[in-house]
Amino acid sequence: MATDTSLESRSHARSDRLRRIREIGFDYAAQEKEAVAACDLCGAGVWKLLAERDRYGFPATATACRACGLAMLNPRMTASAYAMFYRDVYRPLVSAYHGRIINSMTIQAEQAAYAKQIAAVLSPLVRNRAYTNLLDVGGSTGVVAAHLSRAFRLAATLIDPAPAEADVAVSLGLKTIVGFVEDWSPEETFDVIGMFQTIDHLMKARATLEKLRTVVNPKGLLAVDIVDFRSAYRRSGSVEEAIKVDHVYSFTEMTAEALLARCGFAPVLRHQNPDLLHVFYVCEPCRPDPLARPAAGEVSKFFSEVESLRDFSVRLAS
Repeated sequence: MATDTSLESRSHARSDRLRRIREIGFDYAAQEKEAVAACDLCGAGVWKLLAERDRYGFPATATACRACGLAMLNPRMTASAYAMFYRDVYRPLVSAYHGRIINSMTIQAEQAAYAKQIAAVLSPLVRNRAYTNLLDVGGSTGVVAAHLSRAFRLAATLIDPAPAEADVAVSLGLKTIVGFVEDWSPEETFDVIGMFQTIDHLMKARATLEKLRTVVNPKGLLAVDIVDFRSAYRRSGSVEEAIKVDHVYSFTEMTAEALLARCGFAPVLRHQNPDLLHVFYVCEPCRPDPLARPAAGEVSKFFSEVESLRDFSVRLAS
């Protein structure tokens, strides 16, 4: 009886969540989209279907490259559609999903705690080096950049596509660029580059990392974290619940590390976040390895794991 009550409670909670999401009025199916022909990691063009719906209930198709296992939305919304999404939809959507208000003001306490975690991880690698500046890609309201700027005495620049969040960063005294990093034309180099809870959102992860490789100083650092796709679907027990339209990519450790190597970044530190969901890498620039890719055996294990989980979900639903 307790199990039936628990299942009923979860069903009601999910229904309420989907109702809140519908009330936003965002029509994902109507958005302009583009298909991805070649894998951003290995260049192959053969895809395996992972899901046809995301955690919000939108008809979002997620695929993974059969050759290397990189998972991503395909097709995905175009850059112009995502620009509108981050301007008008993203925060209301996340608020509806969690059932509480999440906006440029309410997230600051959470980001402050996150900034302290990042500073603690970076401190041994940054404090004894003569670094002078920082670039925060996808820096939101600037709370993280401002904290790192104070902690390590770095001049900070921030890039973010959401105007409302960038306005908050400006109020903190940060140099701010509104737009997508993919469209950014660099005018200087940086000692520390951070992509904090950002790389999953990018339109072109490889091109972005290759661009950042050209602007990181030879003895500089790149700090980047991923939402580990495997941890996400294991935690939720569902591939669909680990997919979301705001994450173009769904990285695993094996695909993230291979992509970093291809783009010329060598991890010198790997940190498992206490939430057991995010994995944080601190990298130094190195010679790009154009052949880096996950081992075939690991890719096979990934697909077997996904198929087992999907089969279990189908049996449970029936």
